Amino acid sequence: MAKVTITMLALFFVLYIVPLGVRPMVIPDETRYAEMGREMVETGDWVVPRLNGLRYFEKPILGHWLHALSIRLLGENAFAIRLPSALAVGLSALMLFFLVRRFTGDTLVAIVAPSVFLTCVEVYGVGVSCVLDSIFSMLITASMIAFFFGFMETHPLKRTAFLVCSGVVLGLAFLTKGFLAFLLLAIVIIPFGIWHRRLKEATCRFLVVAVTAVLTTLPWCIMIHLREPDFWHYFFWVEHVDRLISPHGGQHPNPFWYFIPILLGGTLPWTPQIVAVVYGLRKAPCKDPLLRFAACWFLFPFLFFSACRGKLGTYILPCFPPLIVLFAIGLRREFATGTGKTFGSPGRVSAVYIIVILGVALLLTQALIPEARIYRPGETWKLLLLAIGLLTYAVLLIQAGRATGYARKFVFSCLAPLLLMFSAHFIIPDRLTEKKTPTEFLRRHKDRITQDTVIVSDISLTSAVCWSYKRNDVLLLGRAGELAYGLSYDDSKHRLLDIDQFKELIMTDWGDEHIALIVSSEQYVEYRQVLPKPVCEEVDGGFVFVEFVFFNPVAAGSILSPKCEGQPKGGPF
Repeated sequence: MAKVTITMLALFFVLYIVPLGVRPMVIPDETRYAEMGREMVETGDWVVPRLNGLRYFEKPILGHWLHALSIRLLGENAFAIRLPSALAVGLSALMLFFLVRRFTGDTLVAIVAPSVFLTCVEVYGVGVSCVLDSIFSMLITASMIAFFFGFMETHPLKRTAFLVCSGVVLGLAFLTKGFLAFLLLAIVIIPFGIWHRRLKEATCRFLVVAVTAVLTTLPWCIMIHLREPDFWHYFFWVEHVDRLISPHGGQHPNPFWYFIPILLGGTLPWTPQIVAVVYGLRKAPCKDPLLRFAACWFLFPFLFFSACRGKLGTYILPCFPPLIVLFAIGLRREFATGTGKTFGSPGRVSAVYIIVILGVALLLTQALIPEARIYRPGETWKLLLLAIGLLTYAVLLIQAGRATGYARKFVFSCLAPLLLMFSAHFIIPDRLTEKKTPTEFLRRHKDRITQDTVIVSDISLTSAVCWSYKRNDVLLLGRAGELAYGLSYDDSKHRLLDIDQFKELIMTDWGDEHIALIVSSEQYVEYRQVLPKPVCEEVDGGFVFVEFVFFNPVAAGSILSPKCEGQPKGGPF
């Protein structure tokens, strides 16, 4: 057991921790959360979430605290801002291990659960990125598991301790993504109580959890209300009602069936093993409390997310832990029937064929069809690394099919995708990243930016500009986007410019200082026709850096902050 534990920890460290700092940061999500954490550290304000110095109330505070603490400990870099997500995945896997071992009594099957979880495509992809979804999913997982332990516990003191623990973690989940945390727990516990014929007991214990959660969140909730009285109105109605329910509001509208392909794709490379899992679940005792709880935990949140108007692929992440529990239970029953002959044999053969076909097609495309090449000439090493990863994958899947015992079959199946997953950080084609990773482009111009330089950006690049230049006073040109709410306040309205106001700003004399315009190349095509000739203009892929010199003094009080009136030198901020 000790050897297995050490091996799993080593694999988690190599797969999830080591490559965190390799990839450049991606807009908009990674740079947004990184910058909010940076501003929290810089300003010392740990109560009000801000982005570019503007009020940003789309999410509560805990995720920003974690990113800020990581930045404070490890510095302002990609590794630091992704570490909380990776650690959250590791903690989720550890909790799944303890849950399955406690209620199945089978250590081997308990190892299956975290191993499958850690190697799912979606879990891995989200877990090595700077977003809140892995953190939220981990907290929901902890709350669900603690509640189930408390529900099954007969000793009053231990039961209360588990329920209180569930409530504390639920409160932390609320501080990460809001009221959704309470809703997810409720729509699992009530059906589970009905199915288990202990609804009254389940409801009473849920109330204990809910009260504890409210007490956990209360200090920050009161502080944010005193600092920003409008927070709760905006956060509840706009970020919850409109986004999840209203047919006229919200973001990312998608059809009801949207999450079905996301789930099938996100569980790769284990999707082909569904035959073995279904076969095993058919033989599992229906009265098994863990089976019932996992089924409710997966099904009802999945239906809820599917019914909501707004959908993104990452929203479904809290459904993965219970799905993996069902996976482990199904395999346990299937393994118990013999040597595990149904353990993905049809799917494994299909997977090998698909991998080989994809590899050959990719190599032929690169060699024979220049206009369809994914990789550019200088990226041959990436193509080679991808080919090695696919070959290793296929060979280990074949070896898994030849193995005699179910344990060996599982080990080879688990090892098969690891090289490909690790390589994913290095083999992403430049064509796919050049318009989503502006930080290197911005840093090349860092010497041209001083604290007195007036910086203007479009909404797509604002967070990356703030992060790269350590500024929280960037002016926005054109659309307000996700910063519309923060810009609606009287003390911030002047920071959103249209093209005429921007031209007027260029014509204002502020001495020797310059103005820097940083926008996407598509947007600059429109602006370039009406703007004065710049002193510097550099286009690189999807980004443009333009520098203007202030000249021809004119009155510009209508677009400047009142605090800048009468200041002849320096920029307006």
